Amino acid sequence: MELATSSFDRVPFWQKLDRWDWGYALLILAAAGYAFTLYHQAMDGYEQGILAGSALGLIALGWFWKAWRWFFPLAGVISLGAIQLYQHDLTRGQKAFWLKYALSSQSSIMWMCTLFFLATGIYWLGLARRSPQLNRMGSGLTWAAAAMGFAGLFTRWYESYLIAPDVGHIPVSNLYEVMVLFCLITSLMYLYYEAKFAVRQAGALVLPVISATVCFILWYSFDRQAHQIQPLIPALQSWWMKIHVPANFVGYGAFALAAMLGIGELMALKGWLKDRLPAAEVLDEMMYKAISVGFLFFTIATILGAMWAADAWGGYWSWDPKETWALIVWLNYAIWLHIRLVKGWRGAPLAWWAVIGLAVTTFAFLGVNMFLSGLHSYGGL
Repeated sequence: MELATSSFDRVPFWQKLDRWDWGYALLILAAAGYAFTLYHQAMDGYEQGILAGSALGLIALGWFWKAWRWFFPLAGVISLGAIQLYQHDLTRGQKAFWLKYALSSQSSIMWMCTLFFLATGIYWLGLARRSPQLNRMGSGLTWAAAAMGFAGLFTRWYESYLIAPDVGHIPVSNLYEVMVLFCLITSLMYLYYEAKFAVRQAGALVLPVISATVCFILWYSFDRQAHQIQPLIPALQSWWMKIHVPANFVGYGAFALAAMLGIGELMALKGWLKDRLPAAEVLDEMMYKAISVGFLFFTIATILGAMWAADAWGGYWSWDPKETWALIVWLNYAIWLHIRLVKGWRGAPLAWWAVIGLAVTTFAFLGVNMFLSGLHSYGGL
């Protein structure tokens, strides 16, 4: 068996791909080619590069994570169904039954919110009853919530162009949209690690932070009417936004995931919910991997942000409050990784650090915009 495994590991990566991998790749390339055919006249060179890079990234993700091969096309099919129902008329969102109650962007996102709430409750019930079946239901509901959320963002993108061509933009431009994106990234990262480590019980730890974000989305929608699509302000009318913001939120999602796993590790170390939670060592390893991924993407996002600043304001770094706190967040997790890798720390100290790190990250994302003024003050509540 060891020889067989070793031989398989020596096979070139492309020879390990099966027909489903290649079929998925052809599907993504066909979709990207069709999008280019339709919209290339409205795209500059940078945006064409982003389209090509996104297609390659989606293919790589589908080859790396097999579940993505069905999840992403499913979300796309749901969104395409909504687009067809609109028939180029935005007012149909309040007339057509399926758009009004299920497939418009706002309806899809409300379904996402509902399913995340249900998943949280089912995960906790499964934890309390030690029920693998309930935990599987929690996973299924989380997958369904993520699919509806992704479809909602895709449909919202289309709806913005139905308002007017100069209003249309990728839906990562305001707090409402990025909070939805945060829910999706955090849940999908969790689902990947859930399958990798076979720890469905961990859903009871992670889903509460997503449900808390859902509460914010609901408040922000109904109290502030933030779900309304608005034109981009001049500061955000840049192709940099298309890559900087998603990279940032992979970091935020990973750090939130790590903090919730850190709470679980602290509970496991104290013997709370004994024999119900995954082992502290497993949670510690998941936390480490989440922070590693988050740190990588946050580093990329910070570099992209500096390049965007140079393009927009003439300088890479101005010690704006948002930039300063981004640096604090980066240093926090850089030191965390250094201590774990070089000093060999494990257990409660780093778990507490991850939990406190989420508070620091939350202030960098929300608190700076609420309480400090600077070049990024357009992002307030």
